[in-house]
Amino acid sequence: MRLRIVPVACGVLASAYGARSLLGEAPRDLPDAGLWLAGGVVLHDFVLAPVVLLGALALRRWLPPSWRSPLVVAGLVLGSTTLVAIPVLGRFGARPDNPSLLDRNYVAGWFGLGRTRVAGRGWSRPGATHPGDEEG
Repeated sequence: MRLRIVPVACGVLASAYGARSLLGEAPRDLPDAGLWLAGGVVLHDFVLAPVVLLGALALRRWLPPSWRSPLVVAGLVLGSTTLVAIPVLGRFGARPDNPSLLDRNYVAGWFGLGRTRVAGRGWSRPGATHPGDEEG
């Protein structure tokens, strides 16, 4: 029970910070923020999650059982990140008169995120060995 206190506290603090930041915006921007929030929930729950789960279901015959959960988690994380990053990946809002807007190669960063190691130690069965593990 104590282990849940830290993540819950972090979530509450992050939510409070987000609410405070949102309330600091101009009132005319609040409907757009609400639309973005609702659209993200709809895209995640009714598009991304079913696509990832159906893909995992289709691949379960060929995937070892130890790969199934990490693959679903990776699909949801990368998919959610991609949905949130669509505006920067598409460079929507970039302006030639302000080169400091969207001044990085965000697509390269997105590919770098996709290359991160998904199957870490926490994903495997207890007692499983990993390449590079050494005793002593």
